[in-house]
Amino acid sequence: MFNSKQRSNLRSIAQTIEPITQVGKLGVNDSLIESLDKAIEKRELIKITVLENSGLIPKEAGIEIAGKLGGELVCATGRKIVIYRRSSNPKADHIEF
Repeated sequence: MFNSKQRSNLRSIAQTIEPITQVGKLGVNDSLIESLDKAIEKRELIKITVLENSGLIPKEAGIEIAGKLGGELVCATGRKIVIYRRSSNPKADHIEF
């Protein structure tokens, strides 16, 4: 769980990054989780767009995705969600709090 200062720091970093994928009408499926797992391992912080035709509420989709990835939902603003998980790779550029 983040405190408000950590969450604020992650949100400010997330404003500068582009969404890496979209959740469409197939919803949250295994192939999506697999690709997001690889991306979050490299980046630690990912942004995802939830399309309206998915039928999902962005915050609920974010909680589901974060749970499956072992990460944490940072924020859900509009149709965008931001998820954080610390990388297990020791050579990765870790986000400092």
